[in-house]
Amino acid sequence: MKVLVVGAGGREHAIVRALARSPQDPELLCAPGNPGIGRHARLLDVGVDDVAAMAAAAEHEAVDLVVVGPEAPLVDGLVDLLAARGITAFGPTGEVAQLEGSKAFAKEIMEAAGVATATWRAVSTVEDGMGAIERYPVVIKFDGLAAGKGVVIAQDEAQAREALEAFLVQERFGAGRVVVEEALEGEELSLLALCDGETAVPMAPAQDYKRIFDGDRGPNTGGMGSYSPVPGIDRARLEEMVRTIHQPVVDELRHRGTPFHGCLYAGLMLTADGPRVLEFNVRFGDPETQAVLPRLRSDLLDLLQRSTVPGGLAGDDPEWDERWAVSVVLASGGYPESASTGDVISGLDAVPDDVEVTHAGTGSGPGGEIVTAGGRVLNVTALGEGPGAARDAAYAAADLITFEGRQLRRDIALRAVERVA
Repeated sequence: MKVLVVGAGGREHAIVRALARSPQDPELLCAPGNPGIGRHARLLDVGVDDVAAMAAAAEHEAVDLVVVGPEAPLVDGLVDLLAARGITAFGPTGEVAQLEGSKAFAKEIMEAAGVATATWRAVSTVEDGMGAIERYPVVIKFDGLAAGKGVVIAQDEAQAREALEAFLVQERFGAGRVVVEEALEGEELSLLALCDGETAVPMAPAQDYKRIFDGDRGPNTGGMGSYSPVPGIDRARLEEMVRTIHQPVVDELRHRGTPFHGCLYAGLMLTADGPRVLEFNVRFGDPETQAVLPRLRSDLLDLLQRSTVPGGLAGDDPEWDERWAVSVVLASGGYPESASTGDVISGLDAVPDDVEVTHAGTGSGPGGEIVTAGGRVLNVTALGEGPGAARDAAYAAADLITFEGRQLRRDIALRAVERVA
């Protein structure tokens, strides 16, 4: 079995490491990968955004399965190109990937499927956007892909207008619409489900941390850490959320003749009136995957293969490690506004073997040393009998790793420790 993982970040490294644990002993490739991934898989020099070259490389390598990590190649139709070449892929088609590629499309699907979400309105001008606001705070989202940075929670009229102008006039992420929606109150939850076009099977729940600084302060990032499981989310509640959130979307898309195969990620707000969907992603979350997959005891490769077959996951119940996982992100100086690159990373060899370090934004220096090459640089993930033990181990290992300008939050999983104590 030859498997190609598409991507170059911490999520892809976590997927590769989980696939390497498969009893099927697959031959692993990754495009383009990074130095950390290169320890577990053969790297192909193909850019993530070049979907035509990626499909050609998969055919040239005669891979049996392609696992697409990032959202952009999914939205750009990589799975469609692979299917045209007779290559099996884990992930949705380009049309279905609009669940993440367009916030407005996702809202329309939710309405049709009867899935609870915030009230919303899509707009194309600043004045229409201002007119759509009923109260503050208000959430303003760029309709297309924005690498996790296209959301602004505006506290007043000035912030709202600034965000609308940035998205619609300055076109910070390119031309497009904006979705204006009510701000929901509660606690956030990330819930991933594997889907085979007919059935949604829940994975372990996780919580992530979007803001750059402790206490959820500062600008949004792609994610500064995560942990799994989540206090208060027992098996019954987990199954109920998948039954009322993921499954209706899977059913709606199947009825439209566009079945969803892959990982359906629901970003939820647990409000006083029940869970509400903040967003859908059409791939494994980052950094949630780095906390979830180390707990998976079932064969990930088997699950991914069966997700590509209609009804292939029926009756499945993945097995999970009872221990907690805490994952801490180490980011480069200047992130999220910018990223310092080329800074030498020290201390990786000092990390204990039972702590998983996944490379997110790393490269090779002129002397072969590992250097920073992106905003989020590394994920440090530890398992423990409780959130406190996992958290202590993760931070102890993280503090062994140094590079110029290193940033990390110190409160990852702290609320879980306080609740479980």
